Amino acid sequence: MNNSHLTSIIKQFNYYKTAGDKTLQQLSFNEMNWQSHRNSNSVSIIVKHMVGNMLSRWTNFLTEDGEKTWRQREQEFEATYTTKEQLLADWDKGWTCLFNAITPLNNQDLDRTVYIRNESHLVAEAIFRQLGHYSYHIGQIAHIGKLIKNEAWQSLSIPKGQSSQFNAKKFSQAKQ
Repeated sequence: MNNSHLTSIIKQFNYYKTAGDKTLQQLSFNEMNWQSHRNSNSVSIIVKHMVGNMLSRWTNFLTEDGEKTWRQREQEFEATYTTKEQLLADWDKGWTCLFNAITPLNNQDLDRTVYIRNESHLVAEAIFRQLGHYSYHIGQIAHIGKLIKNEAWQSLSIPKGQSSQFNAKKFSQAKQ
């Protein structure tokens, strides 16, 4: 991989963070804690799990196992946030940890070995593993947000029925 791959990876993580940010902005704290049934996860719980995973995986990424001894994964599935501000602060803390770990990486680092739960991964593999994990959960967060907001939902991309308008506008801008 060359540095353009690292740039693309960072861009993808930013894309998913932004999708999460836009969803969280639309939800009240009560809505973030809504569960469709007792065994489902709320947005709040999914965020808590993602933050726990991010802090564990990306803290001392190149030098320590990604499953830290201090991580309490089962507790990530208990609703403990008391305010939206607290949830958002943790959300940002997790993403900051991620970006602080991957931004300084270079080509040589991608072929290094890191461990997650004592299983070896190339750095590139570990990054792709987490990219897939986070995009999965961001999709869940967005889906729950869309269910809750219903008609008030603000699309995260091109709203349904507006593809032609969007493409025409993009084509027009490209010609300028």
